[in-house]
Amino acid sequence: MSDIQDQYNSPQTPIVPEEKQVVGSLTETMMVYLKEASPWLRFIGILGFISCGLIALGVIIIIILFAVAASLLGEFADIPIWLISPLYLAMGALFFFPSLFMYNFGDKIRKFLVSNSEEDLEEAFKNNKSLWKFYGIMCIISLATTPVLIIVTAVATVAAASNLF
Repeated sequence: MSDIQDQYNSPQTPIVPEEKQVVGSLTETMMVYLKEASPWLRFIGILGFISCGLIALGVIIIIILFAVAASLLGEFADIPIWLISPLYLAMGALFFFPSLFMYNFGDKIRKFLVSNSEEDLEEAFKNNKSLWKFYGIMCIISLATTPVLIIVTAVATVAAASNLF
């Protein structure tokens, strides 16, 4: 009778292996993935820095061009370039931070692979966390402002169209 009862009992073997890895140890495969990701993270971070610089340079060039055109032609005086320029400069400044976090993430991984220091690995993942936290906050802001911008655009379009007729 005990054999019949044993059929319906849970198995006695542990589901989770009894040998657990020590927290903080990385497998060889994890190290390979980190080693392969590090140069790409630094590369994308550097491209982000270059993009920030190009945005700032572009804004400066546009301001100069509009100032020269306004003084020569007088027709461009109505274009609010002084209102648009700070917006683009702010965008360039915002793109700086994820580039910095991404570059630092890749750089700290590279340093960890050389030194095998847990502090470097912690700093790497701290920058990774900061990168995704920044993107998350930007997504929340974007999701919150998009409906407002749609309404403002619709109202402005209706107002402009009503002035045409």
